Amino acid sequence: MSFFADLYAAPPALLAHAAVLLVIGPLMAAAAAALAPNARWAWMIAVGGSVFAFWMALGVAGEVARQGVVTYAMGGFAPPRGITFRIDALGAMFALLISAIAVAASLFSGHSLDGEIRPGKRSLFQAGFLLCQAGLLGMSATGDAFNAFVFLEVSSIGTYALIAAGSGRDRRALPAAFNYLIMGTVGATLFVTGVGFLYAATGTLNMADMAQRLATLDDNRAVQAGFAFIVVGLGIKAAMFPLHGWLPGAYAHAPSLMAVFLSATATKAAIYLIVRFAYTVFDPGAAFVAHFMDWIVAPLAGTAIIVCSLQAMFQTELRRMLAYSSVAQVGYILLGVAMGTAAGLTGGLLHLFNHALMKAALFMAVGAMALSVKAVKLTDFSGAARSAPWTMAAFGVASFSLMGVPLTAGFLSKWRLVEAAIGVEWWWAVAVIAVSSLLALVYVGRMLEVMVFRSAVAGGDAIKEAPIGVLIPLWMLAMASVWFGVDASIPEGLARASAAAVLGVR
Repeated sequence: MSFFADLYAAPPALLAHAAVLLVIGPLMAAAAAALAPNARWAWMIAVGGSVFAFWMALGVAGEVARQGVVTYAMGGFAPPRGITFRIDALGAMFALLISAIAVAASLFSGHSLDGEIRPGKRSLFQAGFLLCQAGLLGMSATGDAFNAFVFLEVSSIGTYALIAAGSGRDRRALPAAFNYLIMGTVGATLFVTGVGFLYAATGTLNMADMAQRLATLDDNRAVQAGFAFIVVGLGIKAAMFPLHGWLPGAYAHAPSLMAVFLSATATKAAIYLIVRFAYTVFDPGAAFVAHFMDWIVAPLAGTAIIVCSLQAMFQTELRRMLAYSSVAQVGYILLGVAMGTAAGLTGGLLHLFNHALMKAALFMAVGAMALSVKAVKLTDFSGAARSAPWTMAAFGVASFSLMGVPLTAGFLSKWRLVEAAIGVEWWWAVAVIAVSSLLALVYVGRMLEVMVFRSAVAGGDAIKEAPIGVLIPLWMLAMASVWFGVDASIPEGLARASAAAVLGVR
C-alpha cells in the first residue's frame, strides 16, 4: 500500500475518527435522504454521503499504510471488553472498493430511478441504498464477530426491500426479493450460530482476542462446528456454488441501481468475511480449515466456474446472463482464496477488485440502455451500438475485461490466479481457468454480436444514448478496467498487502 503511505486525505482531527465516520456518514445520510423534501434532494444527499464515505476510506487507507492497523475503541472502552473497529490492509481495501463503487452508483441513480421507481418512493429508495452501503462498510471495519453479523443484516434488510422495489418495472422482482430474503435469512442464521459456537468455546466476541484463544483449541468440536456454520452461512451470502440460487433473480429483476451496486459489492463483502474468519480468526494451518478449503471450497469453486459459465451461454435475458457470469467469477475468487498461499490470496483478491469494476460497468451500461426502452431479452438490445455508441463502447471495454483480453484488468487477475495455481501444482485449476475463459468468449461474443452486428428490432423503440450524468460514472468504471490492466500497481498493491496482513497475523 505504498501509494497511500504519503496520502493525508483529511486533517488529523478528522483522521482520528475516520474509521467510525466511514460508517456513520452514509448511516446519517440515509436518515436525511428519507426525510428529504423531494427526489432531487435525496439524490444529492446520496451522492454527498457516498463521497464522504470514500473520503474517509482514503483517510483510513493512508493511516493503515503508515501504521499497519487502525483501531478505534467505541466509547473509550479498550478491547476486548468494548466494541472495536479494527481495520488492516484487507479492511482498507474493501472499504475503498465499496465506497468507490457507491460513488459511481449514486451518480448513476440520478437518472436510473426515473423510469423504475415511483416519484414518491425515490427518497426512501436512496435511504435504503445508503443503509445498505453503511452495512457493507461496517462489515469491512468491525473487529467484533457479532457486530459483523449486525452489519451483515443491516445491509441485507435494505437490499431485500430495494430489490422488491423493482416490481414496478418487472413483477418478477417480488419473488426474487422473497427468495433472497429466505436464502439470506438462512445464511445469516447459520453465520450467527457459528459465532455462538465460537463464543461458547472462547468467551469473547473480539476477533483478535478470539484468534488468540482459538489457537489452543484446534481439536475442539465446537470450534470446528462453528467454522463450518460460518463458512456455509457466508457462502450463501457470497453466492458460492451451489448456494447461489438467489442471485440470478436478484440481479436480473432488481432496479438498475441495485444491480450495479450489488453485483460489485454484496458478494464481495461476504467473501471478505470468509477470508477474515478463515485466515485471521481461525488458524489457516489447522487441519480442519485446510481440508475444508482443499476438499470443499476449491472443488465447488472450480465447478462454479465451468457450470455457471455454461449456464450463462444459454440465457436469453441479458441481465440473467451477466448474473450467472457473476457466480462463475465468484468461483475464480474463491479458488484463489482456497489455495491458502500469498500468491493465491493476492490473485483472488485482485480478481475480486477487478470483477467489481467490470461487472458494475456492465450492469450500468445495460441500465443506461434500458432508460429509453423496456429491454429485457438479449434480442431487445439488437443494434444498440448504432443508436448508443458511447454506452456500447463502455459495455464493450468491460466485456473485454470479463473475457480476460490482454491489457485489461480481467486478464491480469486471471493470469495471477494461473501463476498461483501452478505454484501449488493445481493443474486442474489451470485447465478450469483456461476452459472458462473460452466459454466467456462465447457468451460475451453472443452479447456483442447482437448489439453490434444486428439491426434494431423492426417497429420497436430505438435505444437512445445515455445522458451525460450516466456516461461519466460508466466511463470511469470502464476506463479503470483498462488502466488497471496496464498499470495495476494500486489494486495489486492493495491485494498483496491484504494477503500479507491476513497471513502474517500469526
